[in-house]
Amino acid sequence: MTDTTVTEPTATETTTAAPAFDAEVVTKAIVQDVTMPDGAGVLALITLDNGFDHTKPNTFGPASIAGIHAAVDALRARSEAGEIQAVAITGKPFIFAVGADLSGVPFVRSREQALEIARAGHAAYAAIMDLPVPTFAFVNGAAMGGGVEIALACDYRTISAGVPAVALPETFLGLVPGWGGCYLLPRLVGVAKALTVIIENPMNTNKMLKGPQAVKLGLADAMFAPADFLEHSIAWAAGVVSGAVTVERAPVDTADDKAWTGAVGMAKGLVDVKTGGASPAPYRALELVTAARTAEREAAFAAEDEALADLLMGDQLRAGLYSFDLVQKRAKRPAGAPDKALARPVTKIGIVGAGLMAAQLALLFARLMEVPVVMTDLDQERVDKGLAYVATQLAEQKKKGRLNDDIVNKITALVTGATSKDGFADAEFVIEAVFEEISVKKQVFAEVEAVVSPECVLASNTSSLSITEMAADLQHPERVVGFHFFNPVAVMPLLEIIPGEKTDDAALATAFAVGKALRKTTILCKDTASFIVNRLLGRFMGAYSQIVDEGTPSAVADKAVAGMAPMPPYVLLGLVGPAIALHNSETLHRAFGDRFYVSPTMQALVAAGKAAYDPAVQITPENPVELTVEQARERVLSAIAEEVELMLKDGVAQAPMDIDLAMITGAGFQFWNGGICPLLDREGISEKVLGRRLLPAGAASVPE
Repeated sequence: MTDTTVTEPTATETTTAAPAFDAEVVTKAIVQDVTMPDGAGVLALITLDNGFDHTKPNTFGPASIAGIHAAVDALRARSEAGEIQAVAITGKPFIFAVGADLSGVPFVRSREQALEIARAGHAAYAAIMDLPVPTFAFVNGAAMGGGVEIALACDYRTISAGVPAVALPETFLGLVPGWGGCYLLPRLVGVAKALTVIIENPMNTNKMLKGPQAVKLGLADAMFAPADFLEHSIAWAAGVVSGAVTVERAPVDTADDKAWTGAVGMAKGLVDVKTGGASPAPYRALELVTAARTAEREAAFAAEDEALADLLMGDQLRAGLYSFDLVQKRAKRPAGAPDKALARPVTKIGIVGAGLMAAQLALLFARLMEVPVVMTDLDQERVDKGLAYVATQLAEQKKKGRLNDDIVNKITALVTGATSKDGFADAEFVIEAVFEEISVKKQVFAEVEAVVSPECVLASNTSSLSITEMAADLQHPERVVGFHFFNPVAVMPLLEIIPGEKTDDAALATAFAVGKALRKTTILCKDTASFIVNRLLGRFMGAYSQIVDEGTPSAVADKAVAGMAPMPPYVLLGLVGPAIALHNSETLHRAFGDRFYVSPTMQALVAAGKAAYDPAVQITPENPVELTVEQARERVLSAIAEEVELMLKDGVAQAPMDIDLAMITGAGFQFWNGGICPLLDREGISEKVLGRRLLPAGAASVPE
């Protein structure tokens, strides 16, 4: 590689000016001339770099976009003068670019400002597309949103096999891929594959592609190993420029209207299920993709501009950004957690139980904490079954290429099992994952306390029972803490941490430290029945079930709650199981009374041994009351608002933001609803039921 010119264009004004904001971390477009091999000429390599390491990814705010546009304009002049034969764009180490700088959205106060931002991005990307020399994107690291779109603006793309994330996550937040994504991607890879990236992945908890998957989908033309990715990419680009390399792509049929509209129709069905029509963003994306079949570039980009302008001024996006802030920032500083310096070291873990939950925990602890883990159960058969689960999961991870032999062997050696609890003697953290019955858990803790040191933390994975009662008969109740995971353990981010009345700060700090080591979102909860997530889900399911039991058809009730939870309530019931749902509702009814409805239909489902909802078991009221969709929605949301207020007054959660964070990470509530509190504010339920908003105006909505 020969470096002949290095320039750092300033963010000069272009023909389209977007509103600036002082807090923008500017991603510079640093241009470096590279002599390509085999006489292919000079390649101008643009490196996107905001001056920070990979923990602060490259993003594009107004000044960054202006800088990119200025750099490209300068390269156009050089290419027309014959000074360069190709242009390529790459990123700083481990990061290509993760899209628009969303921290600037609060500064956008008018639709015209939003429109200027959209147009500025399109102008810069169109300038790349219009360069008179071949253009390349060397995707060396994470690429999302506008980062993917700037790659799509190039003629050719290479990608590193080590890229961990490629995505267009905009519809997950309440936006559309609005800098060319809805137009360029379906015309590159075909409409069905494009909709996987634009709609399906975001709607499925914002799923990301890895480098090899992106290549398979057609997002990149070539893939190289991370170690010498840039060198191979430059050599490959030289081959393309010289004609030695021919790039072959599957043809995209834009003439087949039936296939195109069919793919869009299937994607719309998924959006209907996931959002219930309550989020405009994915529907706008579908409209843009539909039009992409026949539209010219200028018209398509203008339509994306209008969509972006509308959505940037919508409450769903603002709620989505509020959610993003909760997950990215608040989650890293758990409200109410004690000083982390009080946490004790944990070098060995004990797990009481070897069932499915216990085995999942064992695998998680061993993989992420890399400490010995001992599972115990009543007999060797159960222990062996738990160990077999761990072995099977490791084998599957190895088969998928996610773990190598060394890691598999290491984790396998760390996880052991026994029928005696003697192996807990030198453990600093023991968690029980046994039957959800208080007497059973108290007996287990008494047996463990007889073996472990006085400082060993005793944690319970209970989903609803009292930590204070669980610890009441122990010699050291100050060491007991609730440690509630959500299923599946490896997937769900939330970990509710619950102190009992006598839990000391050292035990609580240790629990938070362990949760952090497990890469979980930890939230402090008061020791009350079902804590945060299961309590609110219990109120939600109770209100829904009561409406249906009283005579409202389930189809009407489903429309009423569409877009709140990640799936209709009775679908969720099939995942949780009627027995667990009934146990939770009965626990809550005993604790809080008639606010929590215990459904006779649910009791009948359990009595009949049903694993999911069965309409044949649905009770029929003597005097049915059938609500409209609007009436049913208001009733369910009003019940949730009342419960949120009571939980906040009682200190179950530290703040509305923690309730929202819990519902997003523990129950899969939607980003574009902000969890639940912004939705209650947006629909006027908070003020109607509580007489006030739960969040300040503008915190998760468009400022007035």
